[in-house]
Amino acid sequence: MSALRYAGLDDTDSEDELPPGWEERTTKDGWVYYANHDELKTQWDHPKTGKKKRVAGDLPYGWEQETDENGQVYFVDHINKRTTYLDPRLAFTVEETSENPNVRQRYDGSSAAMEILQGRDLSGKVIIVTGANSGIGFETARSLALHGAHVVLACRNGVRATEATQKILEEWHKAKVEAMILDLSSLRSVQQFAEAFKARNLPLHVLICNAAVFGHPWQLTVDGLETTFQVNHLGHFYLVQLLQGVLRRSTPARVVVVSSESHRFTDIKDSSGKLDFRLLSPAKKDYWAMLAYNRSKHCNILFSNELNRRLSPHGVTSNALHPGNMMYSSLHRSWWLYTLLFSLARPFTKSMTMPKTVIYYCNREQPPTFTVPSLQSWRVWAGCTSTTAVGASRHRLPRMKHQLLPCGI
Repeated sequence: MSALRYAGLDDTDSEDELPPGWEERTTKDGWVYYANHDELKTQWDHPKTGKKKRVAGDLPYGWEQETDENGQVYFVDHINKRTTYLDPRLAFTVEETSENPNVRQRYDGSSAAMEILQGRDLSGKVIIVTGANSGIGFETARSLALHGAHVVLACRNGVRATEATQKILEEWHKAKVEAMILDLSSLRSVQQFAEAFKARNLPLHVLICNAAVFGHPWQLTVDGLETTFQVNHLGHFYLVQLLQGVLRRSTPARVVVVSSESHRFTDIKDSSGKLDFRLLSPAKKDYWAMLAYNRSKHCNILFSNELNRRLSPHGVTSNALHPGNMMYSSLHRSWWLYTLLFSLARPFTKSMTMPKTVIYYCNREQPPTFTVPSLQSWRVWAGCTSTTAVGASRHRLPRMKHQLLPCGI
């Protein structure tokens, strides 16, 4: 008791009443945290009881949540025309026991998206997500936008991209989302997208290379390359090269490449151990859709590795990830048999909120006031756990890049 008295924690009548110098605040997700103005620190635990809480229910009628220029949440009472940093729901907090908001926890394949994003305010961050009109891409863009980020949905289909932005705006009318046309099967389209984005003089803090095709029948793009290879890898390769300057001016920044565990089941070398470009963009007689997908995912990892080696000294890191075994995406749309197989496997796979968790884990940053474990510079991440990529140490992108340059890059 004498220790509590010395610390000034016994001056209040109620167990939940805060000691002098402390203030109760909330995050956008409704978690309650505590700010100590004397020591200039924050913590999740109540300074007296050690309990973790979150607010319950919606805001009262006429109230709206906003974020100031410093990223702090405040509340507007439109009826009485006043603003306050005090959440009006703080009188109705509930003790949190089912979910632990302690951000020091270890995340894994069973983590939900909100465990990664809880307490995160992404206001001021500009993020591009390719293939964001459906599947993992849409869920990623949606959740990032709902946490304050300015999200660009880079999609091939303008109509579907616009519909996706409207869905997000229906959830939060002040979300900063927009759609831009990006067709990865056309290098000219990639160039036009990059030029249009750079013309707006926006920073770019995170580039999420998510778009992909799977089980696609053999077809050449307008650039004369096999479609799976160009959409899944080469288009993103070119996009990153074109936006590299913006990323370097926006440090700390990062590139997140959505790969796949299937990269392990292929190789891109010839009998002499050298890169065989014919395997990357094969002729029709040598084409197998599954193998083409695996090779493109292999290229994703090699690219992410080399990109991090080159740009991390300049404040731009790169991570590749396996989103998990999930069948809720639209990757299987190319063939009815894949759709059938995906449907049969669906009950045993991840929900849409779980694979995007790995994406959040790879693009989060360490905030100034909350202690978050730092993300290592380059790794392949599966289920928020670092793993090893087969062949990643044996292949380097410079050789691949030099062979791709004559093909239009």
